[in-house]
Amino acid sequence: MTVPTRHRVGDTRSPKQDRSRATRLRLLESTIDALATEGWAATTVAVVAERAGVSRGATQHHFPTREDLITAALEYMFDTRMGEARAESSALPQGAGRTEAVVTRLVDYYTSPIFRAALQVWTAAAADPDMRARVLPLEEKFGRVAHRTAVDHLGADDSDPRTHRLVQATLDLARGLGLADVLSDDSRRRAEIVKVWASVLDASLALDTTSTSTSTPASTSELS
Repeated sequence: MTVPTRHRVGDTRSPKQDRSRATRLRLLESTIDALATEGWAATTVAVVAERAGVSRGATQHHFPTREDLITAALEYMFDTRMGEARAESSALPQGAGRTEAVVTRLVDYYTSPIFRAALQVWTAAAADPDMRARVLPLEEKFGRVAHRTAVDHLGADDSDPRTHRLVQATLDLARGLGLADVLSDDSRRRAEIVKVWASVLDASLALDTTSTSTSTPASTSELS
């Protein structure tokens, strides 16, 4: 007889824990949706609870304050997006076109509802010292993971300072294009910029590779 998944040996989760996990997930996703569509001021505990179909009391059981709820949603949003980005690596083309595909994926993130939700939090945190103290560590963590993911997707040598700066410039460009898209559809100009920057990045990364390979024999001969 097949044992139901919830009661397999070694699975310590109870139906109550599963329901609690599902409730928490609905609250986090509803918070992100509310931030992206309604903005910071409108994303209250009551609004999120109603969107998630959860009582206010149950919401505050999981997240005692609005700040707790929004901070948790931001962390969930970052972790989910970075997990998706890592999983997408197998779908990226090999050879010609890969760099443009990587840059396009980065820009797509910064023009997504997830970025719009994060932007609402960043803007509020700029005027709220307590919220800023909560958000800054998450932003730093996201920046490090985003940089590492971009390096992996590009197949770049991040130990080279110039390459490191080029990857960071790519992330900064993507963020800027995301900001430009907030008030109006900037997709046509954005696509042209992505194409141009990808070609610049391709040439620069190739130059770095050539410089590294040609400098190695010289340093070896100097040692001998």
